[in-house]
Amino acid sequence: MTERKKVADLPDFDAAPYLDSEEAIAAYLTDILEANDGALLASALGDIARARGMTEIAKSAGISREALYKALRADSSPRFDTVNRVCAALGVRLVVQPVHG
Repeated sequence: MTERKKVADLPDFDAAPYLDSEEAIAAYLTDILEANDGALLASALGDIARARGMTEIAKSAGISREALYKALRADSSPRFDTVNRVCAALGVRLVVQPVHG
């Protein structure tokens, strides 16, 4: 008989090690944006920034490292300006597409 595990006992998933190319980052952000959840977007940008190096991204975005960590927490609601600056530092941009009903 196999041993049952509780969900709470499973390790947290960290996407950062898998975000190793622009294509992977773009696909990840596209999926996240479809969820229409600002806090999830902030957390995803944090995953990508950690994959790229938080200090370097903070410097490129013109934000202190501490402020970047705070803005990209899972429970945060960063301003659009912050999201835009972080995206630019990551080398990606948000794109608008028409929604077909």
